[in-house]
Amino acid sequence: MELSEKTLEILYIEEPPLEFGHGQVCDHPKDGLFLYGPHEGPKRTRQISVGVIGTEFGVDLFPNWAAGIGKFLPVPPPGKTEKKNRLHLSDFPGLEETFGISVDPGIVFKKVTHKELDEATRTINHHEAVKKAVDLYVDQIERHIRNEEHPVNVWILVLPELIFERCKPQSKRSGLGLVKGSFGKKQKARVDLPLLEDVVDQTEEAIFEDVPDFHRQVKARLLKIGHTSQLMRETTLAPDKFKNNAGYNVRKLQDPATVAWNFATGLYYKTQPKPPWRLSHIRPGVCYIGLVFKVLPNHPQAHACCAAQMFLSEGDGVVFRGANGPWKTGKYEFHLKAPEAKSLIAMVLETYKEKHGAPPKELFIHGRTKLNDEEWAAFQEAAPKGTNIVGVRIKTTGGDVKLFRDGDYPVLRGTAMILNETNAYLWSSGFLPRLDTYIGPETPNPLFITILRSTGEMPALRTVLRDIMGLTKINYNACNYNDGLPVTVRFADKVGDILVMGSAKGAERQPFKFYI
Repeated sequence: MELSEKTLEILYIEEPPLEFGHGQVCDHPKDGLFLYGPHEGPKRTRQISVGVIGTEFGVDLFPNWAAGIGKFLPVPPPGKTEKKNRLHLSDFPGLEETFGISVDPGIVFKKVTHKELDEATRTINHHEAVKKAVDLYVDQIERHIRNEEHPVNVWILVLPELIFERCKPQSKRSGLGLVKGSFGKKQKARVDLPLLEDVVDQTEEAIFEDVPDFHRQVKARLLKIGHTSQLMRETTLAPDKFKNNAGYNVRKLQDPATVAWNFATGLYYKTQPKPPWRLSHIRPGVCYIGLVFKVLPNHPQAHACCAAQMFLSEGDGVVFRGANGPWKTGKYEFHLKAPEAKSLIAMVLETYKEKHGAPPKELFIHGRTKLNDEEWAAFQEAAPKGTNIVGVRIKTTGGDVKLFRDGDYPVLRGTAMILNETNAYLWSSGFLPRLDTYIGPETPNPLFITILRSTGEMPALRTVLRDIMGLTKINYNACNYNDGLPVTVRFADKVGDILVMGSAKGAERQPFKFYI
């Protein structure tokens, strides 16, 4: 990359506005929801049917907690060492007052016993132990679907702490008194594992195609039966009921108002046809996708799964699962062969056309690596005439470049350092005048943005930076002012983690809300 000899240009990208109810615009999701309600929200209160699965103790905690988020929850008063003006925190007005939805009193309760979970997670083979624990929850959902007529909009899985202690890939289960199951402790995947396309059933051996992670397995299983879910810890519902030996809460949580904001935002997104907000003043006919690659677990040839996350001006997203194959070409490099690259982009374009009646005018492909000639030629071939494809690389930096404001203060979020016509540093995190603070532990690091290629006219770098800034405000799993990464790459790892699970086979095209 050649830098211009002239002084580097510093730009400020203004905070992208968001659109809420009645066409009103605001830059802060919490303020916009409080003042105007959700974008295209319900005209009268809409009741949400909720199913809750957990131990008897965990299930009993949920009704009181749910009743609590139906009321006003104030931000706690500042401590002695805090500023009185804490603009980054907001009172929660209540679920119905903010989102126009309420939890149906007829909650569907399903129970698993603590003894069943304890016994399942003591199984000597970790893959088998996690699958048994997941089965206890998912079987309740499948049984309800088969036998009950009462529809459920979203399932809340209330989890005891033993799930988090025993059902993660690196869980230490020493001293538990493990018991033998169908497999021995050292049992591993077969050396001749087929690709996921060849796996028809989740046979006993197929459990080794799933990483022993409760969260990922549950999300993968529910993809196939078309149900959204929210995992909640018992310690989140009643933190004061869980104390350590010193008498303190075993977990430090955000204040109740912030917890309520985040849960309610996710609940609305997972149950309603439209997201709670969308980007305002977005250019028509624009589509963004983020390329996702993840190495398949236990595959002897280190094959990877590819996918694309598509996001539109409406804010909602769809995840497309592509083919598995030898896509890894370097330590952090993944590249598709031409047929698979063409097929993946064709799926994206077909879905866009179904929603809008015509192909997009601009298709931005976001990724963390460069696009090679074979991939690019395939993308060009898949795109119809009139669609300009633009490849953009978005890389995080490790502190090699620092920029300060007034000598030693963090720069404003939205500051950009232009290196040339196709390269720039963008500070998507930084000081927020709106909140009078910088939310971060250290001096913010910029993203390194590169416009790689374009099939038509090369877009202005400032336009690309402005789009990326907007995409940092599309996270419906929380109600934050912004994220540090655009949604096209922020969830790439999480989406990939779920897609590579053997139990996710068959979920080739699913809404993004199923993954979070």
